[in-house]
Amino acid sequence: MDTSDRPPRRFDPLASQRGPQAPRFDLILTGDVFLDIIFTGLQDLPSPGTEVWSDGMGSCPGGVANQAIAASRLGLNTTLAAAFGDDGYGDFNWEILRDQEHVDLSHSQRFKGWHSPVTVSLSVHQDRSMVTHGHTSPLTASELIGDPPPSARAAVVTLEENLEPWALAAARNGTKLFGDVGWDASGRWPRETLRGLENFHAFMPNAVEAMAFTRTEDPWAALYSLADKVPVAVVTAGAQGALAVDSLTGEEEWVPALPVNAFDPTGAGDCFGAAFIVGCLANWKLADRLSFANLCASLSVQEVGGSLAAPGWGDVADWWNRMHTKREGVRKHWLRRYAFLEDVISDLPSEAVRRATATIAHQSDA
Repeated sequence: MDTSDRPPRRFDPLASQRGPQAPRFDLILTGDVFLDIIFTGLQDLPSPGTEVWSDGMGSCPGGVANQAIAASRLGLNTTLAAAFGDDGYGDFNWEILRDQEHVDLSHSQRFKGWHSPVTVSLSVHQDRSMVTHGHTSPLTASELIGDPPPSARAAVVTLEENLEPWALAAARNGTKLFGDVGWDASGRWPRETLRGLENFHAFMPNAVEAMAFTRTEDPWAALYSLADKVPVAVVTAGAQGALAVDSLTGEEEWVPALPVNAFDPTGAGDCFGAAFIVGCLANWKLADRLSFANLCASLSVQEVGGSLAAPGWGDVADWWNRMHTKREGVRKHWLRRYAFLEDVISDLPSEAVRRATATIAHQSDA
């Protein structure tokens, strides 16, 4: 995809890398797309037989759509392989992703009579509880993507001991695999799963997942264990920030999280991952990659969660400009840490993409 295919007013952080021989996509994503209905500002969860009212709510595509939208708003040409039902939920998710968020759906399919997955998310005391209904996708990711997979700079793949054929083929073709991991409800966290890291460029678990897999007792020990197995190891630690080792460049960094009032954590990890991939593909130094990922995650938790809250470059510019209005105290420190953004933001169009607004996920400037 060349720059002529890009929607108007979309900032492209990889513009200097575009050309006739460039990969068609920046990012491949696979997984389940949910219709997310998010209730925020609850004081407590409802007890049996009672009703509670929330302060806010939003409706938006969820599941893997959280990261697809986060990546697209940050300028990555993103293709998503997923199943969509032919019901109203599927219509809504398809139209929002394709027409509003500019996510490529050429590797997704609609299925007659298949019920779209739905999740209701309840945000209470800066945490969340969820109720979900869904069915197994009619096709695997490999069946949806086809053989060979499309050319792409990067792909996010769930770490498994035996990766799906499309992911192995993509890695052989030069696509950098960025690994995430699902929660292991069994509590076993088999170490054999880590063997799959030999195919990955980066692995980005949270601290609990990293320590469980590596049988360690602190995030740093888990990080060092993972750094022996994958070129770029990242461990996210919530309010404590993120730590990483890039064995290719010899960099090792810890970047604290930005202190914010978290409104809803839904989708913050997806925003972190999308932003970190942007930094990797743009060849930023490790501290800047982590700082940008932390910033995007912190911007997301201050709004109604999921894909609604994923920031675009317009939101990043708004934050940067707010920091410049009062250059003292902690803001002065943040301006030093995020100085790398100044050159990037100077090229932003005046109406760069910003996050959506509740309740039916219309972008503020689309």
